Amino acid sequence: VQLQESGGGLVQAGGSLRLSCQTFGSIFSINRMGWYRQAPGKQRELVAFISSGDITNYADSVKGRFTISRDNAKNTVYLQMNSLKPEDTAVYYCHTSVRFVDYWGQGTQVTVSS
Repeated sequence: VQLQESGGGLVQAGGSLRLSCQTFGSIFSINRMGWYRQAPGKQRELVAFISSGDITNYADSVKGRFTISRDNAKNTVYLQMNSLKPEDTAVYYCHTSVRFVDYWGQGTQVTVSS
């Protein structure tokens, strides 16, 4: 199973970015997909996840600003990030679990300038 993220970058506070994560090698439609992030000196934290039935859950810090979605035909999960804040600066990782084994993408840097 491989996860490939894209879409990170540098943006000003208040701006938007959309992250994408394409999955290879698993039955994407039955997998729960998640986005995590890790800021320098901090632990990796869950940002959002979406179940195979499109049930979503978000960290309190991003509720109302971020939206997770999936396109099963493209084996891709997205994270639309609006109203970005400097504290959203982190490396963002895509995650899934298949047969109790965790898989991670390589990470994509998101930097929000004030």
